[in-house]
Amino acid sequence: MGRGMAASLMRKGFDVLGHDPFLDGPLILEGRDVSLATSLSDVTHACDVIVLSLPTAAVVEQVIAGEGGVLASGRAGVTIIDTSTSHPDVTRRLAKLIEEAGMHLVDAPVSGGPSGAMAGALGMVLGGDAADIARIEPVLEAMSRVRTHVGAVGDGHALKIINNVMCGANLILAAEALALGRSLGMQDDKLNAGLNSGSGRNAATEVNMPRWILNQAFDSGFTMKLMRKDIRLGDDLVQHSGLGLPLMERTIVAWADSAPALADQADFNRIVEMTLHQTSISEPQ
Repeated sequence: MGRGMAASLMRKGFDVLGHDPFLDGPLILEGRDVSLATSLSDVTHACDVIVLSLPTAAVVEQVIAGEGGVLASGRAGVTIIDTSTSHPDVTRRLAKLIEEAGMHLVDAPVSGGPSGAMAGALGMVLGGDAADIARIEPVLEAMSRVRTHVGAVGDGHALKIINNVMCGANLILAAEALALGRSLGMQDDKLNAGLNSGSGRNAATEVNMPRWILNQAFDSGFTMKLMRKDIRLGDDLVQHSGLGLPLMERTIVAWADSAPALADQADFNRIVEMTLHQTSISEPQ
């Protein structure tokens, strides 16, 4: 995701300085050799805007507040854009520290996958001060197609978690629709097309099914490990809400129960195989 966002920023004329401690060798994007920093302090000294794309809330916290992190070497006026899917409580706690250091934080979790990042066509839900968001609008515009300001710092991450639990539920429901259709003798592609002409359509039927599932590609670039992490974040929000949310709770259980059958590195769309009992997906006719 970070590579795609960096490429999109470069296409828009931004100078990009990258840092990834696990990157071995040069990074070439848009036909150009990307400048790489050897430490976070190099980034914070050189950049007015820092874009984070990290796997977990714990890593986000380490990068910002840990030894040698952004807070240790940052300077007043820097804006941090966190595109990770992180926990809103962590985001709000870090925001206070960042504000005390004279810096700014906008949480901007993204949808659209690696291909959307590379095309500069991501969807973003933004949490933060309106003035901070306005100031970095050119940077956000370079990386995204749709941006929605949903509230204060942390609200973007909260909404993204809710969104991903809904995505997880829609994938399971779409698989159940296929299974039911098959039992009635229907073809997968025709059933899915019919659903997309009616009120039952959703992102799982409109995007995931034709792009990654019906053709058995399963190459979205987003893994079961990452989706399970997001669903666990959803579980934490649900449990602390005190609400009775049985459909979300059942979705959370289903994704957790998939671990023995679907490896962490499997494409997250393979969750449908739990419903389809490992049967092959019909080829479109």
